[in-house]
Amino acid sequence: MNYFKEKLQGVWPAMFTPVTKDGKVSVAQLEKLIEMLIREGVDGLYILGSTGQGFLFAEKERTEITELAVQIVNKRVPIIVQVGAISTEECVRLAKHAARAGADAISSVGPIYYPASGNMAFEHYCRIAHAIDLPFIPYQIGHATNRTLVEKLLNVPNIVGMKLTTLNLLEISSVHRQTKGTWQLFSGADELICQAALCGTAGAIGSTYNVLPKIFKRLRQSFLDGEVQMANEFMLAFQNIIEDILPVIWSFYRRAMLLKHGIDIGDPKPPLLPHSLKWNDNEVMQMLGDLEEIVNKHLEPTIIHP
Repeated sequence: MNYFKEKLQGVWPAMFTPVTKDGKVSVAQLEKLIEMLIREGVDGLYILGSTGQGFLFAEKERTEITELAVQIVNKRVPIIVQVGAISTEECVRLAKHAARAGADAISSVGPIYYPASGNMAFEHYCRIAHAIDLPFIPYQIGHATNRTLVEKLLNVPNIVGMKLTTLNLLEISSVHRQTKGTWQLFSGADELICQAALCGTAGAIGSTYNVLPKIFKRLRQSFLDGEVQMANEFMLAFQNIIEDILPVIWSFYRRAMLLKHGIDIGDPKPPLLPHSLKWNDNEVMQMLGDLEEIVNKHLEPTIIHP
């Protein structure tokens, strides 16, 4: 368990789950996506989270997708399976299945739909954690219950970190300070990948890392190595793009993946809706190219000709 904790760091795409027109998983596109991400050097794959539309698949479909992903990856990179569901019983079943299938770790959202208290979240996470012998990375629960909940979760076996999808950097640093570096923390807001690293995160899980995996990995590591000017320029440009694409983000990602990698992730599953884009294909590629250029111009070695 402690050995594997060292692998829980770096850049992990919150992997898309490519689907066909009828909303079923596209095995061919899933394999293309996984092979591309591994080739681009990602540190791990986070599957069936919100980006992977895990909550919109039936339980049997989720187990099938997990098995497919584990088989395709074949231990080349670690896999975290998000097992959250509306009932704790289903979470436990999915967690046990992930362990049997060969996943390296699990993650889960807290209680959903019904208003959740800190005690409710604690019991929910405890039942999942005790059901398996895999590293478990729960989601952050609202800031009001964080300190009390984190204190209790520190004593729960198998919990080795937390995924914090928050725009409040103080919440991240608070959890880092409270856990005294014993947990591996992942940021979940793509637009704060560098800023969150300053607050103690070991890695980042995000949607856009599917589109530019190598660039985001280079960005984060270079920032940690001291390339602050490059990171500052990149993050401001990237945040501007995120604000622009957010209302149509699913359709933007689909087009970007098709243009950049030749991978069709399909339209989002209902009740999510596709949207028309205001950018043509050249403009989408230009947006991605501008981000790549920021990293490359700072990090590519200068060639001095005699």
